[in-house]
Amino acid sequence: MKYRTRINYSAADKALMWDRWRQGDSLQAIAQLFDRTHGSVAGILARSGGIRPPERKRSRWALTRSEREEISRGVVAGQSIGAIASSLGRAPSTVSREISRNGGRERYRADRADQAAWDRAHRPKTCKLVENRSLARLVANKLGLAWSPEQTAGWLKRTHPGDESGRVSHETIYRSLFVQARGALKKELLQHLRRTRVMRRSRHHTQKRDGHGRITGTVSIRERPALVEDRAVPGHWEGDLVSGSNNSHIATLVERHTRTVMLAKVNGKDTETVINALIRQAHKLPKELYRSLTWDRGKEMGDHKRFTMATNIKVYFCDPQSPWQRGSNENTNGLLRQYFPKGTDLSRHSQAELNAVARQLNERPRKTLNYETPAERFHACVAAIR
Repeated sequence: MKYRTRINYSAADKALMWDRWRQGDSLQAIAQLFDRTHGSVAGILARSGGIRPPERKRSRWALTRSEREEISRGVVAGQSIGAIASSLGRAPSTVSREISRNGGRERYRADRADQAAWDRAHRPKTCKLVENRSLARLVANKLGLAWSPEQTAGWLKRTHPGDESGRVSHETIYRSLFVQARGALKKELLQHLRRTRVMRRSRHHTQKRDGHGRITGTVSIRERPALVEDRAVPGHWEGDLVSGSNNSHIATLVERHTRTVMLAKVNGKDTETVINALIRQAHKLPKELYRSLTWDRGKEMGDHKRFTMATNIKVYFCDPQSPWQRGSNENTNGLLRQYFPKGTDLSRHSQAELNAVARQLNERPRKTLNYETPAERFHACVAAIR
């Protein structure tokens, strides 16, 4: 078997890795640039939890490499400390300390001295959550409730508008989770994130999705009224099925104006079962708060006309393979994976358990709602129609 020689990645190589990682490339795709396996690249990126380390810069007050070479030539020539310092425009004490800490006159070498200075200067800034343990405990508590770092940071900003010590950015929370060397938050909290990865992925990273089957008699989303698009009026919902193992499913519904979530237990994916479940859910709401439903083109909605006749709710269908047209619903389906990971048998969960999950989601602050909760917004809508 022929083994490839070990490769020492240069700073430029690592910069290219981070650029491609940020663009959303896979480890395998990045590794192919260097004719290596994905493990070779993973080792580089995993050291900082998939988060690009900040670029290091030399202080403008520090000795430069050229100055150290000048010191080395002066030492070899037998010049005095004062003479070397004078030629550099530096204080004699600066030159004296430089020579002493790097082996003295007999062993001073510019290259080694410059590298040693660079290594000594690596002093990462202390994380805010390490310095403020009460804030760290509050953040950990919210993460334990399945709040995202962004929701947690937004809630803190809203709760402590004039107190910087009581606030922390979502990026700091992510870094504290993925870079365990910071010692701020326990690694176990990663399991509460929406996606339980060991490294943070780029927001540009996507996974291909298979399209659903086609149905007939649909009304296109392009015919949906403009007032639905701008989310100004409550009562317009998006829906989909979340699938699990053993052919199990949950119907998910999200109201576009308030982002309120409803979950419905379904015992199968056939259109009769799904439509019956959606009709039951629709009858739980005032008609003013359920005016339309937008779905993809899955065959489970083949009997959509029966749903409309039973509820007087119009159904609109997205374009084929266009999940972004149900953006709120797609986002919610991602949130649900915290509670129902892929491979979970969803049939084991009762409607009461699904209601509890929906309630928890509706009580989490949302950035798009200025960190109010969907429950707060929805209750306001209910009060307005009474």
